[in-house]
Amino acid sequence: MSREKNVPSVSVTYAQNGSSTKSNELGMRAMQERAYEKRGEQYLLIKSPPASGKSRALMFIALDKLQNQGLNQAIVVVPEKSIGSSFNDEPLSKFGFWADWTVAPKWNLCNSPGTDGGKVKSVGAFLESGDQVLVCTHATFRFAVEKLGVNAFDNRLIAVDEFHHVSASEDSILGSQLNEFIARDKVHVVAMTGSYFRGDAVPILLPENEAKFDTITYTYYEQLNGYKYLKTLDIGYFFYSGSYADDILKVLDPNEKTIVHIPNVNSRESTKDKHREVEHIIDALGDWQGTDPETGFQLVKTPEGRVLKIADLVDDEAAKRDKVSAALKDPAHKDDRDHVDIIIALGMAKEGFDWIWCEHALTVGYRASLTEIVQIIGRATRDAEGKTRARFTNLIAEPDAAEEAVTEAVNDTLKAIAASLLMEQVLAPRFNFTPKTKASGPVEGFDYGEGGYDPDKENVGFNEESGQFQIEVKGLAAPKSKEAERICQEDLNEVITAFVQDKTAIERGLFDEELVPEELTQVRMGKIVGAKFPELDAEDQEAVRQHAIAALNLTQKAKEAALSIAEEGEITGNTALIDGVRKFAMDVRELDIDLIDRINPFGEAYAILAKTMSEESLKQVAAVISAKKVQLTPEEARDLARRAVKFKQERGRLPSITSPDAWEKKMAEGVAYLARMKQEAANG
Repeated sequence: MSREKNVPSVSVTYAQNGSSTKSNELGMRAMQERAYEKRGEQYLLIKSPPASGKSRALMFIALDKLQNQGLNQAIVVVPEKSIGSSFNDEPLSKFGFWADWTVAPKWNLCNSPGTDGGKVKSVGAFLESGDQVLVCTHATFRFAVEKLGVNAFDNRLIAVDEFHHVSASEDSILGSQLNEFIARDKVHVVAMTGSYFRGDAVPILLPENEAKFDTITYTYYEQLNGYKYLKTLDIGYFFYSGSYADDILKVLDPNEKTIVHIPNVNSRESTKDKHREVEHIIDALGDWQGTDPETGFQLVKTPEGRVLKIADLVDDEAAKRDKVSAALKDPAHKDDRDHVDIIIALGMAKEGFDWIWCEHALTVGYRASLTEIVQIIGRATRDAEGKTRARFTNLIAEPDAAEEAVTEAVNDTLKAIAASLLMEQVLAPRFNFTPKTKASGPVEGFDYGEGGYDPDKENVGFNEESGQFQIEVKGLAAPKSKEAERICQEDLNEVITAFVQDKTAIERGLFDEELVPEELTQVRMGKIVGAKFPELDAEDQEAVRQHAIAALNLTQKAKEAALSIAEEGEITGNTALIDGVRKFAMDVRELDIDLIDRINPFGEAYAILAKTMSEESLKQVAAVISAKKVQLTPEEARDLARRAVKFKQERGRLPSITSPDAWEKKMAEGVAYLARMKQEAANG
């Protein structure tokens, strides 16, 4: 890094109203209370950020199902043994609930060796016992179901933690088993996930089974807005050249409590010697003073004379690593901010790792899974006294023209931008879009800004408590089926994930100077929605497309407007995004779907990229992408022709190839292309 490039791509400031950390008379926080209200449902899916209290929400629900709903037993399934501790005994009655959560030591199979040394045998013994709660790993549960059969679990609650590990793929045994359980319909299921999207395109459950779940969504915005201490979260991707270890102190501040995730040894960013990389980071921080005999932490004296305690979780020597890991988990030091300063990890300290003092999650190298990125960011978003700011940094190698793998480097850059765009959606308040009609009116509980609700224009309302926007859009298609309505309410981020990860979409959106935005917002997004939800009819697919592109583009335009307002110094930080949405809506004559479709979803991302990457590298990335540019495909031409038919129905004429409107001209090109194809086929 030849210069400072600390330009966060996302910076979100929250209200610190304390609502998400306050408890009601039963000892439940906001998310837990919302989940408990749905305790009577047979199938529940809890989508909620890390640290929002999913484990305890499950305890409340499970105890009610066992006591009041006639279920025999509850089985809690976690992806790895370390997460089993989240379901240890809890004296819930101490805080107002009517029962305590207890797990007999022999039935916590994350700690116990199991009956006769066999954990699967223990599951069988538990099913025959009079005890009520068992905790085991996904793997143990899978083997138990294979051995005992699905019907052995009748009339029981199966709670699956970190549900994003499951998928409907034929390769996912647990996914197949869950589909079998739902088909038999004799169990209750509570599924919990802190991730709002999967890193791949495989759904977690079969669509017909997913439709049976009642979803409780608690957004990042609600969670962070309701904190007491943490006020601002920054997310950025920064570029370096050469070895990352030489430049890491440009983004690693020794005064911040930090988790450094070094690159996988197979990645482009790795030097292929992970131990040398850890030594290099330690050397860059100061002079090594030895190892603490009790904790195994490395002691490093900074040039200012402060001694840093560094936990090395990369060491291959099991005894050393286990000692450090145990010291980090020591409950006696949970509330001790000075226990450790920096944690260096590779494949550890992510999911389920609880260090409330973490202020900075620094990740070197692109992570292929968006779920993994969400989990890593979750390590820094815990609320803790005195911690007002947190950040996530993705440090990525700049593409090098001399490098053989320049295309791979460009791909990593694009993926990092996609991840940043997705995190913006996850961190923003929730959008509820409604068509603007003569019958439209204000929704109770929503603030419509200065002047209130205006019946003659499209309005933007905001509910501070729920963190939701109510936005009227002229010409917006409303979903007709229940499934399309559910997708528009719950799963828009899944659609946006597929769109921003689409290589063609992001490459063209960032670097194609001749791009007509509707080619992405209508054609590309339309194709993605059609592939993702083939069971929806054309009208519902179009409604989902419109809602998804409206959510993505309004977040981008709000960010742009918020930055301009901030520069003028007109508003306070915690209303920036809200005022940004309002400003954009006021600045346009009409907030209609055609206007939204004319916005390039990647325009703001390019502006950030131009600030963070050197001009030379940016030109090179553009050149690599331009070299791959392809002409119109038959499939795209057919899609354009379909939209041309709709255009004719609305306007009474076909699109014109000489039109000054770029989108109309593009549709006409699609019609002409198909006509040429037919002519060529006829001529043989």
